[in-house]
Amino acid sequence: VQLQASGGGSVQAGGSLRLSCVATRSITSTFWQFDKAWYRQVPGKQREMVASMASDGTTLYADAVKGRFTISRDNARKTILLHMNSLKAEDTAVYYCHTFLPSTNQEFWGQGTQVTVSS
Repeated sequence: VQLQASGGGSVQAGGSLRLSCVATRSITSTFWQFDKAWYRQVPGKQREMVASMASDGTTLYADAVKGRFTISRDNARKTILLHMNSLKAEDTAVYYCHTFLPSTNQEFWGQGTQVTVSS
């Protein structure tokens, strides 16, 4: 396992969750160089990018989550976080963490963690 995601669960609309993704094994030594992102997917739809952070700290958010979600990283702990506030029913999905190293085209996916928001 290269990326281990956790923190999903069930919450009522308006609530908050924090997703965590920890890098293990072979990518830990170069973790800080990777671009990092969170994606989500619902059945029958394509996986979509929710939030990303380049190695220089530049962030990008999908319009649907701007102002509600925040991506952060802890390079020392090899961790990617996604803070989700003011959750809506339409945020229900399986969330995946992702890392990408442009210089080598290496990429890794976490196993996915389910987020369910009830209205």
